[in-house]
Order: sequence, then C-alpha cells, then structure tokens
Amino acid sequence: MYDTILVPVDGSDSMAPIVEDAATLAAERDATVHLLYVVDKRAFLTLADDRRDEVIEELEAQGSAALEVASATMKDHEVAVETHLHHGDPADEILDLATELEVDLIAMGTHARFEDNILGSVSRTVVVEADVPVLATPLTEP
Repeated sequence: MYDTILVPVDGSDSMAPIVEDAATLAAERDATVHLLYVVDKRAFLTLADDRRDEVIEELEAQGSAALEVASATMKDHEVAVETHLHHGDPADEILDLATELEVDLIAMGTHARFEDNILGSVSRTVVVEADVPVLATPLTEP
C-alpha cells in the first residue's frame, strides 16, 4: 500500500519522531523513503545580492546535514532511502516531488494547533492539495 513515502525534513530536533515513525512504517512495508529538504526561497528574497549567496550556502549546508541525519535513521531501520535538496517554496516543492515520484504517502511534521483547526502554512497547503494521503504529525520540542 505504501511503497514510496516522501518525508520532508527541516533539520529541527522536533522532526526526529516523525522521521523515526516514517522509518518504522517503511521498514514494515519494505517501502522506499525519499527525504526532502527545501531551501526556502522566501528566506533570502529581500536580501542584498552580496548577502544572498552566503545565506543560500548556509541553508544548503543545513539541509545537507538534516538529510544526513534523517538518512542515518532510515539506514538504521534498513530502509531504502534517497535524498533530495531543492530550492523554492516548500509546499510547492513537496507537492511537485510527490507527483514526480508518484509517492503513496507524505509523512510530515506540522507546527499545528489542532484545537483551533489550524495547521502551519506549508502543511496546510500540502494536506489540502496533495493527491495522496498526508500523515501530518504535530511537532513538539524535545
């Protein structure tokens, strides 16, 4: 049922339980996990040109580190894993990669306040627009 799972990561410690749950789910189903980190273009759009390259380079380094940590978790569970580092709007990149890879599930964290029925802007967009099931787990600080 879930042969291909997309897991967007942001590098925060609060993502660890989501990555762990995705690894467990993938291991149980012999699924492949695609980890995605998006360098959010909104973070540097207003920067002066001379600062933009420096900020992009730092965000790429953070993304690579986040992907490495999440990938290690997948490998600990003997899960096939592929990593992707993209640039752009996070929700758009998640949805585009999900379509491109024909994933069966998107498992992601959300800065949710479910008591108010409010999801973070990225997770809300993905939940509403995705053509596949989305497992949106509230992020909690460790």
